[in-house]
Amino acid sequence: MFPLLAPSLTLLWGPFRLLESYLVLIGAGATLSAVLTWWLLPRLWHLLPNDRGRLHAMQAEGAKGKPTGGGVICVSLLIPVLFLVLPMSLPIWQIVGCLWLVMITGYLDDKSLTPWGEYRKGILDLGVAGMTSLAMCQGKAMTIWLPLYKDELVVSPWLYVPVAAVILWVTINATNCSDGVDGLAGSLTLLSLFYLGCFLYVVVGHRDFAAYLLLPHNPDGAKWAVLIFASAGVLIGYLWHNASPSAVLMGDAGSRFLGLLVGVAVLAAGNPLLVLVVAPVALVNGGTGLVKVVLLRVFRKLGVDVRAPVQAQDGDGQLNANDTHVFVQLLHRFRFPLHDHCRKEMDWSNAQVLMRFFLLQTLLTPILLGVFVKVR
Repeated sequence: MFPLLAPSLTLLWGPFRLLESYLVLIGAGATLSAVLTWWLLPRLWHLLPNDRGRLHAMQAEGAKGKPTGGGVICVSLLIPVLFLVLPMSLPIWQIVGCLWLVMITGYLDDKSLTPWGEYRKGILDLGVAGMTSLAMCQGKAMTIWLPLYKDELVVSPWLYVPVAAVILWVTINATNCSDGVDGLAGSLTLLSLFYLGCFLYVVVGHRDFAAYLLLPHNPDGAKWAVLIFASAGVLIGYLWHNASPSAVLMGDAGSRFLGLLVGVAVLAAGNPLLVLVVAPVALVNGGTGLVKVVLLRVFRKLGVDVRAPVQAQDGDGQLNANDTHVFVQLLHRFRFPLHDHCRKEMDWSNAQVLMRFFLLQTLLTPILLGVFVKVR
């Protein structure tokens, strides 16, 4: 709305021309969404369902009874802000629709008396990821770049859509698995969004910088940055109330929205592997849990006993593990998500998990980004 009104308003007062500036739109979107979320979230969270606790989750009792599904309020507040600051671009608004849809599927799970099964959620996530990847490419070939390879690659939509859908599915679920420590998933995602927003606005969205770094120029890079920073503002407003001890939880409504947003931003930047750069700790924390589940199920299909090793006393009173495959024993030695392992096995407090994971991702991203971009 602001970019459309700017030419007319400029006739009334010259400084209104700034409403056409992407930098102003970024600042206005981030500030407005942060203030709205900070102010309205505590006034609306009484409408949310209460957390019922999660099986096998550490310290689940601490979250039980708190309002959950806060993502539905955050995203609902984001939409009118985007209407004001986001320039009209059909593909980007189609993505906004997909982001809203994945949020709704998460919220319906949050409020359901019977939690949805993982297969049901996985299929829904994959469906939304497929729709999003179609909206990203608009049925046309896409130009991408890869690390350590300086030439651009043109990818057919028949290949781009399924590969992009898998990447989006992984980011949705990795972010969801990272939730469990007050402020952890939100803080790590906020850091990822900051890096991605800057990369889209300053690098691939700038013709000269993109040419210098031999990257495909995305003329809509600044528009994507407006979407990302406005969403980051909502996340800031939410984290104000989610800081330990949290007063509200984002639930699947928020974590699935954030996961898809990170994946979308990575695809807009033109390199699907960039997700390894901007969210390394979040992926290791949540993604390794997905890998463990898949491996255990594959072993079970092969007839291997995948139960956790049980210690039993022999005749001499010595403790011995049951007859479990050595690789399965190794998998069971580590808790996933990784933050649960750090709390249980390494005696890290929640504050230590949050700060150390945040610092690791802050350090790793610039280093990896230099390898991915400059070494080319």
